Amino acid sequence: MVPAPKNPFRLQQTTSYPWRKSITATIFWIGEKPTQNNPTPNNKSSWDVNWQKNYGGFDNPDPKARLGYLPRGLNPGQNPFYVALPYNDCLNHHMHKPEAARVIPWWNRINRKPGESACKGRWVQIYCAKTRKVCYAQWEDCGPFVTDDWQYVFGNKRPKNKNNQGAGIDISPAVRDYLSIGNKATVHWRFIEYTRIPKIGPWTRYGKNNPFVNPAVDDSLKERDRYMKYLHQRSKRALNNQR
Repeated sequence: MVPAPKNPFRLQQTTSYPWRKSITATIFWIGEKPTQNNPTPNNKSSWDVNWQKNYGGFDNPDPKARLGYLPRGLNPGQNPFYVALPYNDCLNHHMHKPEAARVIPWWNRINRKPGESACKGRWVQIYCAKTRKVCYAQWEDCGPFVTDDWQYVFGNKRPKNKNNQGAGIDISPAVRDYLSIGNKATVHWRFIEYTRIPKIGPWTRYGKNNPFVNPAVDDSLKERDRYMKYLHQRSKRALNNQR
C-alpha cells in the first residue's frame, strides 16, 4: 500500500485551527427549492440523499414561521445548526478524491471507509463582528456553488466562487438567527473540535448526528477511546515484560 502523502496543512494535536476572515455568508436551508440562480435543490445533501427526511422536514427560513431556532412544529432529527462549505471529499460512494488524504487536517486521526466523508459532521465556529456573537455548527453539505475549493477550505486562499459577493459559507436559519444577522453577512469562521465547544447553547440540544446528544458519533471521542486502549495495552505489555 502506498502511504498517504504528507499533509502540508496538518496541525498539531492542540488542534487550533486558523480563522478564515471576512467571508461572505449566505443562508440556505434543508428543503430549499431550486431557483434560476441556485438550481440545486436541498432535499438532499452531497452526503445524504435523504437529508430532508432524516432532518424531519422542511427547515422553513421565514422568521414568522419559526419559534426559537426551529420552524414551528418541527422536531428535528438532526442538528438545526448546520453549514455548507465548498468542498466535497468524495468522488462517489466508493472512493475519496485523490487530494483528500493530503489536505484534510484530521484525516489520519479518524477511520473512514472508502467513499465515506471525513468532512460530514465536523464542527465550525462562526463569529460575526457586527453583532459580536459566536455560534457553533456542523458541516453537513457542500457549497455555495462549488465543491472542489480545498485551497480555501483547508488552506489560505480566498474562496474561488464569485457569485453572491464571493460567498464562502452557507449557514442555516438557526445560525442566522443566533448571530442576529440577515440572509447575507460577513463572518469569520474556523474549524473547531467538539471537545472545545461550550457545552451550553442551542447547538447542544438536537439531533442524532450531534455528539452533544449522541456522543457515539464524535470522531474526537473515538480517537480518545482508541488512544486509551493503546495506553492500556502498552502498560499491560510492559508489566508482562517485567515478569
